[in-house]
Amino acid sequence: MPGELSVDRVVVEDAPEASALYNRGYFGTPRSGGGLELDLLEAVYLVEAERLEVRRGGRAVSARDLFRAAGTAVPSFEILYLVYRDLRQRGYIVESRSGSVDFQVYPRGGAPKKTPSKYWVRALSERAVFDLAELLERAEEAAAVRKTLLLGLVDEESDLTYYNVREALPTGHRPIGTPNERVVVHFLGDRAVVIDEAQGRALHEAGFFGKMIGRRLQLSLLETAFLLKGGFAEVRNADTDRPIGLARLTKEAKEIQPDFDLRLRAYEDLTGRGVISKTGFKYGSHFRAYEGDPETHHAKYLVHVVPKGHRGAWPEISRAVRLAHGVKKQILFGEVGDGVRYVKLERVRP
Repeated sequence: MPGELSVDRVVVEDAPEASALYNRGYFGTPRSGGGLELDLLEAVYLVEAERLEVRRGGRAVSARDLFRAAGTAVPSFEILYLVYRDLRQRGYIVESRSGSVDFQVYPRGGAPKKTPSKYWVRALSERAVFDLAELLERAEEAAAVRKTLLLGLVDEESDLTYYNVREALPTGHRPIGTPNERVVVHFLGDRAVVIDEAQGRALHEAGFFGKMIGRRLQLSLLETAFLLKGGFAEVRNADTDRPIGLARLTKEAKEIQPDFDLRLRAYEDLTGRGVISKTGFKYGSHFRAYEGDPETHHAKYLVHVVPKGHRGAWPEISRAVRLAHGVKKQILFGEVGDGVRYVKLERVRP
């Protein structure tokens, strides 16, 4: 059927043809009095499917000229089109949106004005900036209207990867306990140890702190700082046996781990939620996090924390999500600001 190109729209004037096109795929926006307005994503898709012939001033517009017109009129047209085309070929009804998301997508069998949309979708190049604060904002907006936020990431070979994005609220099965008496901890430079076996076992059993190595309890610096800050431990220099305060411990820790303050705030937040956090070094993340006893439960989450305002690269995020999926865990990115907020990214096939 013929359609007339007008800057950023293609208008189908023939009312019966327009009605048939709309009813068979919900393409375009019906015009008052008959006819249909198609955006350029829809027009290119229909031209590719040989269901539409575009004209301008009575002369046929070639596919090449239509692509050029679309690329000029629509920012990032090719990225948007690849995601639009893929969703359409998966059997979804897709509508373009303006503002913070690119598309709203109806469930299979659904339609505009008949069923609510299922997804909000953003189309991004793999070279786009990973902006955690923006993702949290978009996820919050989607959740408020009961939509699932999807990101369609297009790589340099035009393959697509979809990510489900939502804010997460990790929670443990029970509050984490603390010792009944102050424990003496000896600082060793890049870790700490409880030498007294009874104190070490009591501390470990109270809140799953540290790891028993023989008769001694090995503690991470994060655990040591947490216990010292809460008044549950007395920290002493292993060489001189002199007491060490929180400021000195933190200073020493930051010399070997510059983001120590950032990690400590996330550790404190997770612990306050009843989540038991251990190092995620072997998985390339800051923490592996358990909802229950680490000796009887598998870690549910891998947690990577970043400062508020963090902007990164999508290939790094893709690696983290893929690795978490491969070891059957969920990846959480924690934004540390006034508090700590977590966003969960999950690779999906819509």
